[in-house]
Amino acid sequence: MIKWFLLWAVVLSSADFCIAQLAYPPTKKIEQTDNYHGTAVSDPYRWLENDTSAETKEWVTKQNAVTYKYLEAIPYRDSIKKRLQELYNYERYSIPFHKNGYFYFAKNDGLQNHAVLYRQKGLDGPIEQIIDPNTLSADATTALDHFVLSKDGRYAAYSLSRAGSDWRTVFVKDMTTLKDLTDSVQWAKATAIEWQKNGFYYSRYPTPEKGMELSSKNDNHQVWYHKVGSAQDADRLVFEDKSAPQRFHNASTSEDERYVFLNVQDRGKAKTGNGLWYYDSKSADQTFKPLVKDIGDFSYSIITVHNGRFLVYTNDGAKNYRVVSIDGANPDPANWQTVIAEGSENITGISAAGGKLFVTYLKDVTSRVYVYSLDGKREKAITLPAPGTASGFGGKKEDKEVFYVFNGMTYPPTIFKYDIAADKSTVFRKPELAFKPEDYATEQVFFTSKDGTKVPMFIVYK
Repeated sequence: MIKWFLLWAVVLSSADFCIAQLAYPPTKKIEQTDNYHGTAVSDPYRWLENDTSAETKEWVTKQNAVTYKYLEAIPYRDSIKKRLQELYNYERYSIPFHKNGYFYFAKNDGLQNHAVLYRQKGLDGPIEQIIDPNTLSADATTALDHFVLSKDGRYAAYSLSRAGSDWRTVFVKDMTTLKDLTDSVQWAKATAIEWQKNGFYYSRYPTPEKGMELSSKNDNHQVWYHKVGSAQDADRLVFEDKSAPQRFHNASTSEDERYVFLNVQDRGKAKTGNGLWYYDSKSADQTFKPLVKDIGDFSYSIITVHNGRFLVYTNDGAKNYRVVSIDGANPDPANWQTVIAEGSENITGISAAGGKLFVTYLKDVTSRVYVYSLDGKREKAITLPAPGTASGFGGKKEDKEVFYVFNGMTYPPTIFKYDIAADKSTVFRKPELAFKPEDYATEQVFFTSKDGTKVPMFIVYK
């Protein structure tokens, strides 16, 4: 014990000495004062906001030189890095989803910059690669942001972002040949991608001026519809609101593609909630009608459509969230019907699959998952393997099983397959690690705070 104490004393003393010897290069100050509503605010480092100037680049280079000189002098740095790489270098899978007989999933071999997208016929068929983002640029900075299949699984719309940019370009892939079509949809940003028939909805801003792509102000977020096989200039404008240029607009569709929903957020007014609109594609009038018109600090999310009414997940009138049923023809809150009332625990996730609702609650910072009927009757609790968190449970009405991922303090992220009728979870994919999780134990304890609140804590030990 004395030897270990002396060793750490030397290490810490050496680190303190190195920090004491650091000599940072000077940073100049400029005379820059702004007046905000009568208050003068000094901003002497405004010049650093220009990240492309030669002066800023020189400052960054000098700062990095000081930082790396210190980091590279740490004697145990390489051994820590080696062990962390060993622990982090394991296969990681996403929750699979299926379409047209195929199961799609992403997989990272361990230390790849990006997960690779694959599919397989059934759960036991041969695996084929769909998209490997790691090969799309020399520096591996091209990311796959969306991959959304059409209802029949014939096409996929997928978006790529490059070099960390918020701009996305959407492409279309033929899922029979796995070849890209000629479609290229540019200037998408803060977008969802939702199919309807032979095309998809996406959100974008007007094309920025050349040379201003990364610095121009983004106003007038629009929803467009792109038909597969057509040029982008033939796309149809679905919605815009020039009277509120700082709002975000995203479209989604019901599972049967009959209803189109419009989610509206207002960043200009710093509101945390959203509005919700819809139209019926079978109706002659295909203009959006409000389900929730006013945008405040409450959120509203469509879960599914049941008996002609919209099931909505919301914290309106329920800080722990609830599920309500809204009649599109009579959407006034006075006409809402409660499907799942607010409880003492927070609802952190909800999805519809197999004709059921899967509701995840957070109790004492761990997940509790229950199966409900679409009418709001709690039918069963899903047994989880240990204290931890669970997520997933998405699917379609006809599904007989759903998938979810579970992980805990000493329980590695494991994907389970849940048989809805049998009420049974089985391990689908579990990672192989460079240590034995079973050598460690997790114990949840509770401590009483000064005001009497019981605070949950975890003790992890070997």
